[in-house]
This record gives sequence, structure tokens and C-alpha cells, in this order.
Amino acid sequence: MLLSRVEDAGLNASAPPQQRWVDGWLVRLSPGKAKRARCINAVAAGRMPVARKLALCEPVYAQAELPLIVRITPFSEPGGLDATLDALGMQRFDDTRVMLLEALSKVEPPSLPAGLTIQPIGLEPFAQRVGALRGSPLSQRLAHGQRLVQSPVPFRAFEMRLDGEVVACGQYAQESDLVGLYDIFTAESVRGRGFAGRLCAHLLAEAHRHGARHAYLQVDGDNHAARAVYHRLGFGDAYAYHYRARDPSVA
Repeated sequence: MLLSRVEDAGLNASAPPQQRWVDGWLVRLSPGKAKRARCINAVAAGRMPVARKLALCEPVYAQAELPLIVRITPFSEPGGLDATLDALGMQRFDDTRVMLLEALSKVEPPSLPAGLTIQPIGLEPFAQRVGALRGSPLSQRLAHGQRLVQSPVPFRAFEMRLDGEVVACGQYAQESDLVGLYDIFTAESVRGRGFAGRLCAHLLAEAHRHGARHAYLQVDGDNHAARAVYHRLGFGDAYAYHYRARDPSVA
């Protein structure tokens, strides 16, 4: 039950204004960086054959000037969808892990040494901040900011500064007693100094103070450094998902 709630919460938190339904598939068309907001999420079996639904979605993505991507989770419908897409020539890529922290009360607020501060930041300025740290183009930053401001689930964003310079940023989306960490990013020049762990602990403590009891996050399966940080905070692997596209190099 908790894992299905996590999946629903992740879908809600990544909802863009550009989305539509196609026979049980949630078709998302955001021009931003996050693939969760510009892919097909197969949340219901529908009535049409998979190939027919893909044929309906292809011109929609072409018109939006986006590649057609399908996200595959343990909850995807209809059953066997992954194998069907594989048989249709769609390639698998980007293994991602959803990690879960069941008891948020175990996380202690971090101690901050002199010169290190964590402060809230507006959602659109946050999208610009994390986009600049990532090197994302302006179009993706603007789409990210729009999605955050219009999200059906409220986000709270924070930045960490060392002697006045931004070294990390991150945000969380809270839905009832469930909180998700998003866009945790540390400047490349200061990685390995424990900033991400302190920032995450701060976000989790804030969310717990506002009534959250469980936490989740999504991270690339091969991002071992980030996964080590999350394991130290008490997160464990809950389930995995991946994407399929005809040409992953343009996804």
C-alpha cells in the first residue's frame, strides 16, 4: 500500500500543465528536463492494443517537438507492457531507483558549522538556481519553474550557502504524511564535503515538523555517491523503474 502511494505521490509532484489522457495512459508533454514530466505513464490498461495507443501518441509528441518516451514501473498497465515495447523495438534506458524512508522521526536536524546556512527560496528562483548549477538551458529552467508553481502538490525549496556562496539546493513536495525529496544538487566544486547529507536532513526535519511521517526520493541507479548519502540517512531501495524509447540518445 505504501509503495503505491509513493508512486501516486511521485506522479502528482511531477505533474506538468501539458498533459492529457490516451486510453488509460497519462501522456505528459513538458519541455523541461525531467523525463517524468515528458513521458507516457501507463497507469491503466485501457481498451486498445499497445501498438494502436503508441500510434495515437506519436503525432502528439511530434507536434510538441519531444521524443516519445514510456516510463515502466512495477505498476505499469497492461501487464507485460515492458516486453511488448521491447518487441516493438523500443530500447530500455535510465534505470532509476525509488528509495523509501519509512520512519521520518529518526532523522535529526543537522548541525551547521560557521559560515554554512540553509534558507528558503521561491520556486521560480529555485528553478533558475538548480538549472544554473546543472547547466540547463533557459527553456528547461522556465518549464521547471512553471511546473513547480502550478503543481497540485505544494513544494518548498531551499538553498545552502557557504560564506554567502550557493553550494547546494533542494526541495520537497509534501502530500499528507508523505514527503518526496526532489532536485537535490551540489555544486561540482564542493562535492564530497557532506553538504548534500546536511541539506537532505534539514529538508526531512522540516517536513517532519509539518506532519510528514514517511519520505521517498528517486535517483539514478548508477549514481552511487548520491545513493550512499541517502543510505546513510536511512533510505532503502523500494522499487525500480526505467524508460523506453526508439532512440534513447535523443530522449
